Amino acid sequence: MPSVLGLLEAREKRVREEIARLRKEAEQVQAALGEAEGALQRLVDARATVAEVLAEPSSAVAEPVRGAMAGSPVPHRIDGMAASVLAPDYQQIVSVLESEAGREGMRCQQLAVALGLQAVPAKVEGLRSKAKRLVERGWALQVRPGVFTALEGPAG
Repeated sequence: MPSVLGLLEAREKRVREEIARLRKEAEQVQAALGEAEGALQRLVDARATVAEVLAEPSSAVAEPVRGAMAGSPVPHRIDGMAASVLAPDYQQIVSVLESEAGREGMRCQQLAVALGLQAVPAKVEGLRSKAKRLVERGWALQVRPGVFTALEGPAG
């Protein structure tokens, strides 16, 4: 027959193991709780920030009258708008067209050379597309078919 002390020791060992397992689980739950509380706090802060921004007077946010069309980095030009609102490649085209070489108008092959590009069909046609987009949006003029120049006075 097993001794009473032996039974008590075995039971004590099982209870200690159960306590260790529960402590480990509690640590995992505490860590998960801490992560969840952190995520909640970030969401609360974000909501408060958005509420503050939306509560500001609408005059504080300058919205352009006509912005860039979908898929295009070229906004419609309005009075006083600087060329710096354009994407860098469009800014370069406008600056070349505003230069002395572009005053009389430039063909896209000449424009490609002035921009340091090879005058190969792929580059020339890409520039033609961009130049036409600049004309459509009021940043440049097409003085005759295939010949582009800047507007009167610098765009920025």
